[in-house]
Amino acid sequence: MKEIIKTLEKIKVIPVIAIEDPDKALHLADALIEGGLPMAEITFRTSAAARVISVLSKERPELMVCAGTILNIDQLKQASDYGALFGVAPGLDTKIVEEALKIRFPFVPGVMTPSEITLCLNYGFELLKFFPAEPLGGAKFLKSIIGPFAHTGIKFSPTGGVNKNNFKDYLEIPQVVSVGGTWVANKEDINTGNWDKIKQNCQEIRSLIG
Repeated sequence: MKEIIKTLEKIKVIPVIAIEDPDKALHLADALIEGGLPMAEITFRTSAAARVISVLSKERPELMVCAGTILNIDQLKQASDYGALFGVAPGLDTKIVEEALKIRFPFVPGVMTPSEITLCLNYGFELLKFFPAEPLGGAKFLKSIIGPFAHTGIKFSPTGGVNKNNFKDYLEIPQVVSVGGTWVANKEDINTGNWDKIKQNCQEIRSLIG
């Protein structure tokens, strides 16, 4: 997980993607790569997720592919079997957590409370998803909740309401390695094949990060 965290610290923004057509996967990957944001969190919000993960991991090795919205053990195993580098969940399910540790699959549970963070620390996790970030109170709330845990070295990747207007607020927090958002490559742009728009979104993010 340490190497994954190092890579996320460089990329900084994770495009969170719900893609319905596997035939569009490579076009999407090329737009992200050419835009300077070689990262994709393919979410299990569509039936195409496992297939897309498989295609991207085999055909675009330069793209960092992870699996998102993991809600059960079957999806966790699919993510691992189909080539995702790591998995992400919106919440904290101890059964999924324990299975991920058992099969040695890098995993990022979702948290929103000090109790959940404490539990994850005791499991040995180094990176947590903070979700839903904006509805909970945004960067200000996250700074407050990190306080008692800052000395542990735990890192966070906030998602949920994060967009091009507020993502830098989160990245200014030392414990935040990356943020995730759907605005980079939304469903409409993917479905209509608006690859230039996705590429431009990536380029804009790179310019804002500097």
